Amino acid sequence: MEELSYAIVTPYSMRKSRTGGIVSRLISRTGLDVVAGRMFAPSAELVNRYAETIVTETQPRHRATQEMIKQYVRGNFTGTFNGQRPRVLLLVFRGKDAVAKVHHTVGHIVNERTSGETIRDTFGDYIADESGKVIYFEPAVLTAIHPDQVEQDLKLWAEFSDRDGGILENVIDHPRGANVEKTLVLIKPDNFKYPNLRPGGVIEVFSRTGLYIIGFKVHRMSVAQAESFYGPVLGVLQEKLGIEKGREAWEDIVEFMSGGRPSRTAEEKKNESGTEKCIALVYQGQDAVQKIRDVLGPTDPSKAPPGSIRKEFGQTIMINAAHASDSIENARREMKIVQVEENNLKPLIENFYR
Repeated sequence: MEELSYAIVTPYSMRKSRTGGIVSRLISRTGLDVVAGRMFAPSAELVNRYAETIVTETQPRHRATQEMIKQYVRGNFTGTFNGQRPRVLLLVFRGKDAVAKVHHTVGHIVNERTSGETIRDTFGDYIADESGKVIYFEPAVLTAIHPDQVEQDLKLWAEFSDRDGGILENVIDHPRGANVEKTLVLIKPDNFKYPNLRPGGVIEVFSRTGLYIIGFKVHRMSVAQAESFYGPVLGVLQEKLGIEKGREAWEDIVEFMSGGRPSRTAEEKKNESGTEKCIALVYQGQDAVQKIRDVLGPTDPSKAPPGSIRKEFGQTIMINAAHASDSIENARREMKIVQVEENNLKPLIENFYR
């Protein structure tokens, strides 16, 4: 039977730009479908209510760990740290035995285990002194162990998803006078043909920019959205290739991004969600547009420099791993088209558990 499960990337993991590595493990090791994601700056009310759901185990050792996680959430999910309010990323996965698969991939966190087998082995810390007293604890990722607990937690986060979640505009205290920009990245459908490391790998490379992820959305472009998004490209392709060939090449792009070809899609169907999945990320920081473009590399992967995303993950001019806005104006236009502020997490959870 299909289940939903979740993973919450902790504020520390977000600050340390470990998000990409964690996402890679969650997708590739579970084999599950990532169906939603949303950034949160949790309120005290959400934190307190979530903390009260954490301790469920009766086995003393695991219960003790859950007690530490409960205290960790209360101490690290609110307040400020070096001018930042805590940001967390909630990821939702769907598939057979999703709860057990996510839990197995996340792992327990105990001081004897440092093998790197699980996410917590690699990205978490549990340091105790000689007497056994824990002096440092970082769980890296949070999840739940039982399906009924997952349901309870997801309904809680969905309840707060409008108020505490979305595009986190005002959680980072940027240096005075900094040229702070927002830009859009799309991790393209070629990264989601099967569960693999690539989506997280792309995020990992973008972390080199030092920018902050303030928005995250799993999105399926409609044909109409893809037509609008790539509208400016049509004239360029027709000028370069001729009217007919340019149109064909443009329709190839629209079909690649949405799953539907404009000339073969009825008008009344063009606004329906497409069959292809991408992840939309909003990055914020000083000179964000140029920093992201520099790491992305040129459109043609064969001409991209070593270490760039398109050299690492791209295949062709069209199948080139990711898109990034080339100006502040286009970032605004493109974010509006893909509706980055839309809360598609809440209806997904409500419909699944109805």
